[in-house]
Amino acid sequence: MSLQSIKYTAGKLEILDQLLLPVQSKYVAVKGVEDGWKVINKMQVRGAPAIAIVGCLSLAVEIFPETYESKKTLRQEIEGKLNYLVSARPTAVNMKIAADELISLANELTKDESVTVEEMKQKFLDITEAMLQKDISDNKAIGSNGAKAVLESAGKDGPVRVLTHCNTGSLATAGYGTALGVVRKLHELKKLEHVYCTETRPYNQGARLTAYELVHDKLPATLVLDSMVAALLRAKNVAAVVVGADRVAANGDTANKIGTYQIAVVAKHHGVPFFVAAPLTSIDLQIPSGDHIIIEERPDREMTHVGEHRIAAPGINCWNPAFDVTPASLITGIITERGVYKPQQLKEEISALLDL
Repeated sequence: MSLQSIKYTAGKLEILDQLLLPVQSKYVAVKGVEDGWKVINKMQVRGAPAIAIVGCLSLAVEIFPETYESKKTLRQEIEGKLNYLVSARPTAVNMKIAADELISLANELTKDESVTVEEMKQKFLDITEAMLQKDISDNKAIGSNGAKAVLESAGKDGPVRVLTHCNTGSLATAGYGTALGVVRKLHELKKLEHVYCTETRPYNQGARLTAYELVHDKLPATLVLDSMVAALLRAKNVAAVVVGADRVAANGDTANKIGTYQIAVVAKHHGVPFFVAAPLTSIDLQIPSGDHIIIEERPDREMTHVGEHRIAAPGINCWNPAFDVTPASLITGIITERGVYKPQQLKEEISALLDL
């Protein structure tokens, strides 16, 4: 059974504090939107799909016990607090898309005179709660589509070796994972020879979280330093790189955890297919290219300290972008729950899909 990063029942939400992993497994109560914003901003919960789910559920647990005098009051509450949650970590588009959809729903229900305020509230809660199960089913579809694409690109029936970056598993989603979901599916099919995960400095999501999941699931895995990727691809016959994405632009450029771009460059040099696994909610057709994606910058301390121990020279300046953008030209395919797309075909294919 994969790890559970989000625990939810009606009116109650808890998240696994990922800042404490792998040393301690502790769940933190999220009692409302303020708590939701804090756990997202502090990276106690992270991963684009999980950010959206936790953000929306934090609002759900806040409004669950409340009684509203009018639909207008409820609509204002939903709109204001969802927009506030989007500001917690702006690069990941999933929260923004979920917020826009829920605000549109609130506007429609407000105008519908046949719907009472209590019915409007319940409809909002039902839609929000359904996000959990939908994310898991979408992830399993991504896993199946991705495993097939990796095996086809390798030109053999397996088993294969793959490399992944950051954390894209159960800890970054409602369960199963995106890029790590592909790895899990390969393992289920007995087509996974080995998975390599990077440490993912400066926050070490790979060393702390992905490694934790791989050990938990008993997958054949090895941790490597970020600076070892070129040597790894040269020496270890890696069949494919599979990473996640926090935002995919209309032209197929993708924003993902810092370090992804350089892995894509190295993969291109070594002729290793480079796949991006992401749900449709990570695709932002309103952004024409990666140049328009806002890149979050994090505090210096994440670079200069490990825990309470300083590792960098006092007084040194730091630049700490949390993400980088991988150009579409370096991407072999974008794996979604509905199929695998070439980056140059993404806008046309997804637009047609969304119009259905």
